[in-house]
Formats: sequence, C-alpha cells, structure tokens
Amino acid sequence: MASPSLSQLGFEHRVIVGIADLAVSNNPSVTLATYSLGSCLGVTIYDPVIRAGGLLHIMLPDSSIDPVKATKQPGMFVDTGVAALFRAAYQLGAEKMRMRIAVTGGAQIMDNSGYFNIGRRNYEALMGLFQKHGLRVAAEQVGGLVNRTVYFNLRTGEVRLKVSGQPAETQLLCGI
Repeated sequence: MASPSLSQLGFEHRVIVGIADLAVSNNPSVTLATYSLGSCLGVTIYDPVIRAGGLLHIMLPDSSIDPVKATKQPGMFVDTGVAALFRAAYQLGAEKMRMRIAVTGGAQIMDNSGYFNIGRRNYEALMGLFQKHGLRVAAEQVGGLVNRTVYFNLRTGEVRLKVSGQPAETQLLCGI
C-alpha cells in the first residue's frame, strides 16, 4: 500500500511569486504567495468551477517605458502582466466570466510627497484595463502606507493578507 502524499495529509505546497512574476495552478494543495507589496500590486484570479487560479506581482503601470523588458518579463507591467496571467489561467481551462479577482497593494511607499505615487498609478492602470475588458474586482485592499503579503489558497480560493503593523492575517476574499 502506498503512503499518502503530503496534499492528502492536508499539507500545503507554497509557491512564491517574486517581484514582476506570476504563477498559476490548478493543484488544490498549492498556496501562492507574494511578499512585501508596497507600491506594487498583487492580482489574484480564481475560477471556482475548475478551482484554478493565479497570482501576479506587478511593479509598474505601462510597458511602453521598456518594451524589451516587457517581452522578457511581462509580469513587471500592468498591461503585459495581466494579459499573461489570464492567458496562463485559460490554458488550465479557466473562463474569463467566472473569474473572481482580488487586488492588493498599491501603497504610497518612500514617496512622502506623493509626487511619483507609483502605487496609485499602478491601480489606475489596472482598473482601466479591467473596465476595458468587462472585468470586476470582487475584493481589494489597496493604497495607504503599508506593505502587504498575500497568501492565495487554491483549494478554497481564499485570499489572506498579512499587513505590516497588524498582528494577525486578514481574510480578503473567500472563494468557495
């Protein structure tokens, strides 16, 4: 008789999504995580019917500032990263109109004057893109002056946050 796998025992496998990167999965034992979102955005998408989803860690609003970088690392920019995230989820069988979307980050970090406010610019670019494509955000926690860490459980579709300065994680979105 074979030994049970870690996922059968209820253990999770954490996949870390780095800055300007993305990951998708339909493995229920996977939790996608990204750390220290400041002005960057974390975007999760989840299709509850097939229980597949993804996480994107975006740095900048528009790939036109560096098209070569956008080709090599599409997750760096809102326009190229969101497209890459959705394409990867579609390859797993996800469907656009079933997607539940959560957005986190977009803080004003190390820019006390608000002159650059990359977080706000990232968020505005993302919302414009979603509006253009008829997508709605189910849950968000953006802005402010705090860093956020995101944990996205693919078994349940739950998105949890660890916000700097707060003692406990908070639930942002429950998928199923």
